[in-house]
Amino acid sequence: MKLWQKGAAAHEKVDAFTVGKDREYDLVLAQYDCEASMAHANMLGKIGLITANEVEQLCAVLSRLKTSAAAGDFTIEDEFEDMHSKIEHVLTAELGDLGKKIHTARSRNDQVLVAMHLYLKQALKEVKADVVSLFDLLLDLAEKHQKDLLPGYTHLQVAMPSSVGMWLSAYAESLIDDLYFWEAAYKMADQNPLGSAAGYGSSFPIDRELTTELLQFDQLKVNAVAAQMSRGKLEKSTATALSSIGSSLAKLSMDICLYMGQDFDFISFPADLTTGSSIMPHKKNPDLFELVRGKCNSLQGLPNQLALLTTNLPSGYHRELQLAKGPIIEAVQELKACLEILLFSLPKLKVRKHITDQKKYDYLFSVDTLNAEVLAGKPFRDAYRELGEAIEAGNFTPNRAVDHTHLGSIGNLGLAEIRAKMEKLR
Repeated sequence: MKLWQKGAAAHEKVDAFTVGKDREYDLVLAQYDCEASMAHANMLGKIGLITANEVEQLCAVLSRLKTSAAAGDFTIEDEFEDMHSKIEHVLTAELGDLGKKIHTARSRNDQVLVAMHLYLKQALKEVKADVVSLFDLLLDLAEKHQKDLLPGYTHLQVAMPSSVGMWLSAYAESLIDDLYFWEAAYKMADQNPLGSAAGYGSSFPIDRELTTELLQFDQLKVNAVAAQMSRGKLEKSTATALSSIGSSLAKLSMDICLYMGQDFDFISFPADLTTGSSIMPHKKNPDLFELVRGKCNSLQGLPNQLALLTTNLPSGYHRELQLAKGPIIEAVQELKACLEILLFSLPKLKVRKHITDQKKYDYLFSVDTLNAEVLAGKPFRDAYRELGEAIEAGNFTPNRAVDHTHLGSIGNLGLAEIRAKMEKLR
């Protein structure tokens, strides 16, 4: 069944190529299509195109289908092109001609657009909840390990003293920046495009303010053409938010992979969070974190992928926009999986004690040793030259009495201040 079919069917090759994986992705969106259809039915009732009794009958079936879709029990058989045709088929099978009235004053473009807005609103809420949970976990671990010193690196060379607390709270604060991108994406999603029809509105006297209220959108996407042009832009803004979060998770995972290695040996995890080798009995591989790194690095290419997909498209609907649906749904699912596995694994982090006491980290304290000389009255440039000569001559004796006091340093992480920044975003 195809909503657009008027007579002769398309060739089966055309059908297979144009439908693609839409049925698979529509299983994710179906509950939101039902939700939007209920709001649409209520609106049709208010303006007198259907009766109150007809509204009740339509919404009863749509509510049941929404529940089924949310539970994963909804199916789209091969004879149906998409969720829209399957849902309308069920309505017509159960309600007769009344089921055929649901499509009055809307287009399939209209339907998928509002379903995507509703889906991404919910998906973004779920992603944010996981990001906030990860933020809280990282700060709790940072507080627990704020006195456990860790080498800091520049150019992958030993540089200055850091700490496990500083390392983890840095990623916590980075997640705040990621949520700034999230806010922009959520504002994009929180606009109601329903009523734009095929992109040019309708001659029916529809009430778009009512559907905005019923669907709990913050505001209406007013211009019908602008509503259609938001398709693609909505996905790109969401992709930017997901890729920003992914960037933080990938970098954190890279650090974890390094720090678990025998040459670093800063941290470890229980054996049940690692994997082995088929020939090397000693191996405890950080596959979990490598996969988070890989998945999240892949996410960082999504904004560019969507930008290229929609480049130079004129206003109005074009079938390429269908191709934006799958990547964004898959990206949401991948990022949520990565967040969930980090929330599961990071509480089991084990930190090695007294890491920086090893002689190979003597140079880590060169700056602190230099600064102590300056604080004692020696000009900085003289102290720098003399210490450099001592290092070259092998006569350097590090001062390991680290005393960093400014806000944001290893002696004053500012965890309360970082928490306060997040409180404005919760």
